[in-house]
Amino acid sequence: MSNKILYILVPDDHISPFDVTLATDAGFTQILPFTGVEIKDVMPMVQDAIFCRPPKRFNDTGIFIGGRDVHMATDMFQNAKNAMVGDFQVGVFADPNGAYTTSGSIVALVEQSLEMKTGSGLKGRSVAVFGTGPVGLSAAVLSAQEGAVPMLCQLTADDDKDVANRFCERFNVNVPWVSAQTHEEKVEIVKSAEVIISAAKAGIRILGKEELDYAENLLVAADTNAVPPSGIEGIDAHDKHKNVKMEKAEFNGIGSLAIGNLKYKTQFGLFEQIQQAETAALLDFREAYEYAATELHRADKKKQAA
Repeated sequence: MSNKILYILVPDDHISPFDVTLATDAGFTQILPFTGVEIKDVMPMVQDAIFCRPPKRFNDTGIFIGGRDVHMATDMFQNAKNAMVGDFQVGVFADPNGAYTTSGSIVALVEQSLEMKTGSGLKGRSVAVFGTGPVGLSAAVLSAQEGAVPMLCQLTADDDKDVANRFCERFNVNVPWVSAQTHEEKVEIVKSAEVIISAAKAGIRILGKEELDYAENLLVAADTNAVPPSGIEGIDAHDKHKNVKMEKAEFNGIGSLAIGNLKYKTQFGLFEQIQQAETAALLDFREAYEYAATELHRADKKKQAA
């Protein structure tokens, strides 16, 4: 049996043990880390990888792009794709800090919850994303690509509007930036939101009952925070489409562990896809969302058949 080699490229000084463990469990037999990788390094490194094996063995070699910077990951991913030469190709999977598989899982779960509650998905829905880091940015872009009308909600003065705008522009979507630094500003946002995604720092309550009581249009809320207190009051980490009632609001809640469980399955599945796809797999947050959605539909069919 040939070795399944995965090269992990990160601009940081270390790679994630989480990524190494999942890649190993998914079938890669050799995992080789490269740290301190710059954008300009990616193309020659990928070409070193593609030319040492014949074209028909593209399933035996994978490139994983990690790190913490979604902008760098986007550039690195593009350079990796551009490095392919004719039939000499390998699989490439980008998931900086787990943001792509996490955001893909959030949006897939939100879509499922909306369909369960209303019979229709994200198209035309007002989506408020609290947290403008990698997960929030990716979730906002995916929501826009699915036809929703998202907004990015600034929680602190340190949140960088220019960074957010630049990321959205990369994918040709327009996501308005609104301030959510005060109780009054949060109330104005939740009044019109049909979907709320909280992707802010762990251990911080972003929306409490005093804001959620104004969320009369809210249908679904998802919270990535696994460290008490929850980011959204009323949502437990294990919740999956759980009905949450406030004085004037009632919505489906999705908790961090439900998101994390699907994120795990998605990342594992995409590592497998590199090794099994009929053509060299090129995977970023769009493919992560599509895989997560497929995984949910597969689980639904299994339940219906049982």
